[in-house]
Amino acid sequence: MHPADRTASLGSNFNRPPSSISNHPPSLASSSSPPSPTTRSPRPLPPLDASSTAPSICQPPPTTHPAVCCPSARPASSAMASKFLREYKLVVVGGGGVGKSCLTIQLIQSHFVDEYDPTIEDSYRKQCVIDDEVALLDVLDTAGQEEYSAMREQYMRTGEGFLLVYSIQSRQSFQEIETFQQQILRVKDKDYFPIIVVGNKCDLENERQVSTEEGKALARKFGCQFIETSAKSRINVDNAFYDIVREIRRYNKDMSGYQGGANPRRSPEKLEMDGEEKDAGCCGKCVVM
Repeated sequence: MHPADRTASLGSNFNRPPSSISNHPPSLASSSSPPSPTTRSPRPLPPLDASSTAPSICQPPPTTHPAVCCPSARPASSAMASKFLREYKLVVVGGGGVGKSCLTIQLIQSHFVDEYDPTIEDSYRKQCVIDDEVALLDVLDTAGQEEYSAMREQYMRTGEGFLLVYSIQSRQSFQEIETFQQQILRVKDKDYFPIIVVGNKCDLENERQVSTEEGKALARKFGCQFIETSAKSRINVDNAFYDIVREIRRYNKDMSGYQGGANPRRSPEKLEMDGEEKDAGCCGKCVVM
């Protein structure tokens, strides 16, 4: 090429507008040009990942509530037991020092109290199962001293069953039992009411003043059950309280099905038959009738 022509060609390139000069292929050059402001569209947001744990402004993270125990979710056996829970108001009566508190505490706490502390009035509660039925025992331990005799009628009005306790080493306490029995029937205005005669301290056989036969004879006179116990050795303690609960159940059943308004009374003959079928003793000498 002639130098003059080459100069003319270069001059024409320098005179060309800068936008028309490109060192890239046409396709790249055209794509690098910025879009018109009137046709520019907003950049789309990336799709929300469902597995992302980042918090959202519109949807705050779920709140975790503490677990609530629903009563209906309890086991069926527990729900049924609480539904049919029957409370029995038992009253332990007897002279001072015969072991009423020792029997009650042995039943509730399986513990024997050595020291004698005269009771004015103590109440204990225990849930147990008697003959496949749940029972709540509300046991009232009463004062045996004569100075508290005015309080007796008050708890005798509310009691459903009574344990008449004497000590086998005290004939005086045995003789006082009949006074308690008569007072109960007078307050209740009944010919019969659920009671059980309890000869306590049967472990003190060498100090016995009241024979087993005398205790059985007194129970036959009352038309009730008899049992000898030892709070110290825990002999027949549960049986004494459970038997009075059974007697309350029999009494209530008889009363609900009895027509004519008279009060049912268990016969001594029936008691003797019961005693022959169910013998329980302290070293073979305490008998349940």
